[in-house]
Parts: sequence; C-alpha cells; structure tokens
Amino acid sequence: MRKLHLISATALAVSMAMPAFAQDAPQADEDAGYNDDIVVTAQRQAQSLQDVPIAVSAFTTEALERQQIDNPQELQLALPSTSITYGNFSGTNITIRGIGSPVVAASGDAGVAIHFNDMPLIGSRIFDSEFYDLERLEVLRGPQGTLFGRNATAGVFNIITAKPDLNAFGAAGEASYGKYNTIQAKGMVNVPIGDIAAVRLAGMYLKRDGYTKNLNTGNDIDGRDYYSVRGSFKLEPSDSTKFTVTAQYFKEDSNRSRGQKQLCATDVTAILGCRPDQEAFQVINGDSTAVGTLGSREFLTIAGFGPLAAFGLGSVYGDDGHSYDTAINPTNVRRVAVDFEPFWKSDQLTISAELEQSFGDLTATLTGGYSENEYSSSLDYNLTTTRSLANNPGLVALRAAGAGGNPIAQAILRSGAFRGNQLCASAFDPLHAGSIGGRVQSCADNTTEFDYSGGKNKQWSIEGRLASDFDGPFNFLLGGLYLESTGRNNDYAVMASGFDYMSTFLGVATALGAGLPSLNYALAPPFFHSNTDKAHLKTYGLFGEVYFDLADNLKVTGGLRYSNDKKYIRARQPFLNVLVPYGTTDVNSILANFDGDSSKPGQQEFAIQSGTFDEITGRVVVDWKPDVSFTDDTLVYASYTRGYKPGGFNPPYDPNLFPPIPLTFDGELIDAFEIGTKNSFIGGHLQLNATGFYYKYNGFQVSRIINRTSFNDNTNATIYGVELEAIVRPVREFTVNASLSYLKTEIADFNTVDTRNPSNGRSDVVIIKDLQSAANCVVAPAVAGSVPIANTLALVNGFNAVAGGGLIRPAVQVPGTNSFGAFSLCGALGSFIRANTPAGTYLFDAGAGGGFFLPGGVERNLKGNELANSPNFKFSVGAQYDIKTNSGWTITPRADLYFTGNAWGSNFNTVRDRIKSYEIVSTQLTVSGPEDKFYARAFVSNLFNSQAITGKYITDPSSGLFTNIYTLDPRTYGVAVGFRF
Repeated sequence: MRKLHLISATALAVSMAMPAFAQDAPQADEDAGYNDDIVVTAQRQAQSLQDVPIAVSAFTTEALERQQIDNPQELQLALPSTSITYGNFSGTNITIRGIGSPVVAASGDAGVAIHFNDMPLIGSRIFDSEFYDLERLEVLRGPQGTLFGRNATAGVFNIITAKPDLNAFGAAGEASYGKYNTIQAKGMVNVPIGDIAAVRLAGMYLKRDGYTKNLNTGNDIDGRDYYSVRGSFKLEPSDSTKFTVTAQYFKEDSNRSRGQKQLCATDVTAILGCRPDQEAFQVINGDSTAVGTLGSREFLTIAGFGPLAAFGLGSVYGDDGHSYDTAINPTNVRRVAVDFEPFWKSDQLTISAELEQSFGDLTATLTGGYSENEYSSSLDYNLTTTRSLANNPGLVALRAAGAGGNPIAQAILRSGAFRGNQLCASAFDPLHAGSIGGRVQSCADNTTEFDYSGGKNKQWSIEGRLASDFDGPFNFLLGGLYLESTGRNNDYAVMASGFDYMSTFLGVATALGAGLPSLNYALAPPFFHSNTDKAHLKTYGLFGEVYFDLADNLKVTGGLRYSNDKKYIRARQPFLNVLVPYGTTDVNSILANFDGDSSKPGQQEFAIQSGTFDEITGRVVVDWKPDVSFTDDTLVYASYTRGYKPGGFNPPYDPNLFPPIPLTFDGELIDAFEIGTKNSFIGGHLQLNATGFYYKYNGFQVSRIINRTSFNDNTNATIYGVELEAIVRPVREFTVNASLSYLKTEIADFNTVDTRNPSNGRSDVVIIKDLQSAANCVVAPAVAGSVPIANTLALVNGFNAVAGGGLIRPAVQVPGTNSFGAFSLCGALGSFIRANTPAGTYLFDAGAGGGFFLPGGVERNLKGNELANSPNFKFSVGAQYDIKTNSGWTITPRADLYFTGNAWGSNFNTVRDRIKSYEIVSTQLTVSGPEDKFYARAFVSNLFNSQAITGKYITDPSSGLFTNIYTLDPRTYGVAVGFRF
C-alpha cells in the first residue's frame, strides 16, 4: 500500500474535497499552487483527500486555530450542510444533510457516528471537550454503509489525535488571555525513545467567567472550568509492525448552562401556558403546569379533598396571582433572573490502541479500546423566578389552622416541605426520598423549580481489518467490529417545591382517608424522575469492500455490511406514587416491591424491554479520473449507499394517562445517491469541487414530549442538495477559501399532534387542560364540522359543572388557537361523552382499563415540511495574507465570515420553530518569528456579537409549552503567545 505523508501543520481548513493545505510547507516552485497534500482514512486506508470519492472535510490543529474553531460547536460554522446544537437532556444533536438525532430515548442512537482514533464511541461526552494537538479531524458527510456502517446514516466525526514522532524531539505551547477573564493554556512535548519508539504528552486548561448575568444575584453564570490531558506511545520495531496506544482524560466542573434562554408568549387562559402563534420574552402561565393543577383548589375539590382545598396553593384561574405574574425575562439572551444557578460536571477517560502488521501485499489492522464517562447538570427549569408566597392564601390558611391545633395542618407544616415559613424543594435523590428523608436542595419564600440530567456509560470495542495492496486490478478490505456498551442511571428529573408541598399534602390526606393512626405520611418520590437504570448494547458488524480497476483511470468499489444490535433497557418514571412515613430515607425498596396495578408497567416498578435489530447495508462507487485539457487534475465519482440506524424502545408510561402506544419504534433506512467532482486548475492556484446528493429517507425517527414522557414515531422524507467548495491562491502569500451549500428536505405524508396547538386550528374543537396530569386533550368531532361548537361546549360545560362542584368555569377562547378551552379531567370527561353521545360522534382513544380517553389532539399532516436543524443555505469565506519581512518575521492578518441560513427548530415548521439566519465574523492578526519558532496573535471571535440560535426545544404541556433555545458564544477577544520547535 502506497503511504502518503501528512502535510505540514500549518494546513488551512476548508470543506469537502480539499479542506486543508500546507501554506507554509517548503515548495520547489514559488508559483505552484498545491504541491502538498493531506491524508485521510475515510476509506479505512491512508489516501489523498483529493483521491477519495466521498464528501469529507479534514482539519488539522493549526487549521482549526486559524479559523478560531476551538470546539465542536464552532466547527459547524466551517462545515457545509451541517448543524450542531445542545439539547434539553445534556446531549448534542449533530445534523448532517438533514439527518441527525432527534429521537429522545435512552435506547435511541445518533445519526452521526463519533469515532476517536477510528474507535466508535457510544454515549460519549466527547462534544463537551475542546480541540488541541490533533493530527486531523475528519468529517464524512452522507451515509457510510460499509466501513463505518453502524448508525452512520448522516456521517462520521473521526477525531485523530497527533501521534508520537520517532524522528525528533519536539515541543509546543500556547497561553492566552481574553474577555470574560478567559485563561487558556495548551501544549505538547514529543520524546523519541531510541529509533523505534516515542512518547507524546499533550494537555490543555480552560477557565473563564460566565457569559450570562443573573440579575437576581449579580453572579456571572455559564462559565467553564475544564482541563484535558493525553498521552500516546508509539512503537515501530520494524517497517512492517506498528503499534500505538493513546489515553485521554478530560474533566469539567463548571456553572455552564445547558440552555441560554426560554421564550414564551403568555397564554392568559393557562390552557396551554404559552401561545402557539407567537414567540416572545415573556413567561409561562404557571397555572398550566403540573404544580399549578395539582396544587389548585379545583383539583383538590374534585379529587375528594374538599375540606382541605383551602390549603391549596391557588386556583388554576390565577385568582391568587401566586406564580409567574411578576417574573422577569430580559430580552438579552445573556441576561436571566433565576433563583437556581446551573452546574455542569462531566469527565471521560478514553483509551484507544492500534496494531498494524504487514505481510507482503496484505496489511492486518487491529483497533479498539475502552471508554467511560460520567456527567451531571442542573438548570433552573423555568429560567425565571416566581413571586413570593408570603401572602399566599392557601399557606396563610394552613399556618393559621396549624396554630389553631388542626392536626392535618400541623402534619403538613412539620414535614420536609417546610423550613419555618419557607417552602422547600427536594435535592435530586436516587433513593427517591428527597425532602421526605431530609435531602433538601433549598428553601425560599417563593417556589423553586430546577431539573437534573445525568448518567454514566462504559464501553469497550475491538475491530479487525485485512486490506490488500496487489499490483493487479483487484484489491479488497475485510473487517469485523464488536462493541459492548452499558449505560447506568441515565436520569432526567424535575424538582419543584410545589411538588414537595403536594407530596406531603396528598400524603396526609391519603393517610387520613385510609384511617391510618398517624398523619405523618407523604407520597414519594416528591419529584418527577425518568430513570433508566440500565441500558445495555451488544453490537457487531461484518463488512467488506472490493476494488476493481477497470482501466488506469476508472475504478469500481462495492461493499456490504451486516449489522446486528441487541438492546436491553430497564426504566421507570415514578412520581408521587407510594405512601411512605415522613422521615423515610430510602424509597427504592418500596417502589421495587410496590404491588400496584399491573397495567402500569414501568411507572413505579421497572419496565424491562429488549430486542434485536439487524440489517444489511452497503455501497457501490464508480470513480473516474479523466484527462481533460482545462484542468490539471480531475476526479468524477458517482455512488449509491444504503445507511441504517436501528430502532429502540419508547420510555415507560402510565396508560391511565395515555391510550395504548407502541413500546418500540422502528429503525431508519436511507438510500443515498451522490455525484461529485474534485478539480485543480491553473497549476493548482484554483481548486473547485462540487457534490450533489439525493436521499430517500425511510423510517425517520421523530420525538414528541407529552405529559413529561417522550414518544418516538417513524415517517419518511426526501433530501437533496448541492455543495460547492473553492480555494484560490493567486500568489503564495494570499489565500481565499470559500464554501456554499444548499439543502432541501421534505417530510412525506405523516400525521401527528402538535402539542402546542392541539386543536390544529379547528373552531369546532375544545382543548382540555387535565387537572390531574396537566396534559392536554381535545374534545373533537369525529368528522370536522359535523357537530356545532355550541353542542360540544354544552357537553363539556355540563360535565364540569357537576364534576367540578361548581368551581370549574365554562370554556373560554384560547388565544392563538381559534378554539375554546377548559379545565377538566380527560379520562372522566371522555367516558362521560362516550356514554352520552351516539357512537362515532367524537374522537376517542380506548383506555387499558375499559374507559375512554379523549385524544391528545387533532393530528396535523406534516407533508412537505422541512426537517428540523437543516439550514437551506450555508456560506463561508476566509482570507489571509502573509506579509514577509526581510528579517524573517511574518505578519498574517486573517478574516472569516460564516453565514447560516434560516432553519426550523422542529418538524412542525411553525412561527415558534423558526431559527433565524445568522452571520459570524472572526478576525485575527498573527505575528510569527523566524522559522515560526514563536508567535503572538490578537483575535476577535463573533465580532458583531451575533446572538446566533443553533437549536430549540419545546417542552411538554405539563410544563407550560415553553421553548428553550441554545446559542453560540457571544463576542470574545484576547491575545495569545506561543512557541513550537
């Protein structure tokens, strides 16, 4: 196999066909444009980037520094057809050509495969890290059906760390200081050991103040405190044997925030919480949330706690003004007023190894390793502050009753939900006791709401490959992969002092109703917890490719892969489930032995799901290198690839709140057709490349959040687009790189409910806010327009008047929906309407217990909508000029412009989903000494302080349907000095 050498470390990155070149490498001809090359392993073999018939981008460490790309979030700026954004549950959603990881499930998989030194990573935190001392970073766009086949429906990120150099001692270091008191240091040292071995050590440290000001405390939040270290050892005892092992560890303990801002146009009726037709810097209507409904006088009366209803936290009609009416939501995305400040902790250890042995014309390669990580983060759930409860009528009445000797009031007041006159919120507690067992996060005059996201993951993998390098027209590559991954305690929880209060309140009331001798009881756990106790994956793949040279300039590649995934998951979602004595410190044993309704799998007890998914995929490529008069070098290729991502399991849910829903969702299949050309003109001074692609996307996995639970569906879509890249170097000193991509995505015929507007705009529908779960359902005629709205309103209002004991008011118009809405009980109302109307008059979902639930909404057809996080246009251009002085110094000014066009935050493509286009401009000036031994640079990133939004997340109805947004960093600037030898 012919070995191609990596270009010099001063490569400049652009995208696709030739994203890096050596601008400072020695050249025999000063006028030659591109005499250097970069090597990639996009086909699991060392090849020139220009010879690879795949859309691939590659970046060296120096290339990333020149474009001021410090981390994966910023990398998206330089990649065509690519977007990267954080999500609501601590993960990262990477989308390439419209394909990403929108599925929300512990058993789900990302569409972009992440590799570290060719080793696949599952559940990795690698995107929490920073870039340093890389040999290169490769990004393959499009399904990789054979060589990187597992889950690579969108593409592959392959991080290749710098390896030890056996030939010379070397060292480099850099220190910088900038805005937000940013201190960053990074460096490496390379030490040869004799003639056959070497060691390379590298590391970096980053600490900065927060980007966001908390107006409540005056503190800066969203800061970082991070470090990473890496060691590599390389051994080459002979020309035919090579062994490399690399270990990397990073750790972060920051007050970084998962979400920068929450958007909402307040729904004054509280039926939805936020209006569906507007987006504003307002706050939710708290009466729409689970805290608002469970703690309301209306629910307590309906639930049979009428004598205690006076102790409720308020009314769902906002009569007490007890929630968010005084909350502040500044219009600046870097200003918040929160009473819970975030934290972010993560660490990861990754060890990878590679053994390469040549046997004449055959080369065997064995790669693999081990990785483990742990993370946890918390965030103010509503990113704002509720008003004081000092004069809340329910709590005033409770204290007065307690002082008067009322045993019920006294039992509530001495519970863990109170500390003096303040209301307390549980800390996240894996034992599920929280404030019941004395584990309290904080107590305050107002309510406190925050979430917790965390988990652990371990994996190991091994992959073997055998490649030929025959002189004849035929060659091959065969391989196999085995990987095991285990996730533990993959948790998402929401804590709220309103939950703690209702835990004690309802526990005392339940104990009273059961005639227990003591009233010192609570319902546990006093917080919502989606708990995936264990997620286990065993996967293997067998793959191979054959290569035929039909002529000196014509080659055909054919490949197949068999993938097999065995998945196991153990999960539950407990919330106010079991009655326990106050002071109980461990509820897990009670939950585990809870003799509840067997129709509630996974709510209190763990639900276990397992299954096997397998598929055969592959690719066919024809690449041609014609000899044409108007180019110096040309590659033309066409390919067909089938990509695959396995299915998974929906989280457990309580069927008393939902109709039957499938426990599993299907896998994805993509048939991808691509044509491309890579060209060099004018002696290498101009490089121009183009790619066109068309995807038939089958089984696209999409998620929706309903009643604090995610459900995943499948649909189909089509995707097509073009990508253009160019590098112009008219003279050695001046370089311009540019890229342009156009992407069109289109969802096929698919019906689903938009939870933000469950009536789908119909005027004959009544939207119901369920007082027990805070979910939404609808009363909808089976045939649109078949029942006058007056008749439907009479049914709803008539039921509410009786069931609500006169406390539930008639339905009202819900802003932005064209529909009426009311508070009620979805299950009971559904059974009532079913019993009092002719069959087929209204839509219903049959319940597991024989009752009838009203549907969650009127389905909307998404046919023709665009896929989320898929900008139609992306454009980037960068330019630099090297000014050489007679004394050997070099002055290099550089500027980069990145443009990302409009996109959507969800597949519904509503006004609340729109992600506006943005531009990022970055500049820097570098002064390098003779032979580049030392340098200094001044830099500005995001010069015009663009508040660029990269993604959105719409929460569920029981949280008020707010929108979380995720942004790029604000304007930063600073200076750096460094050396290398």
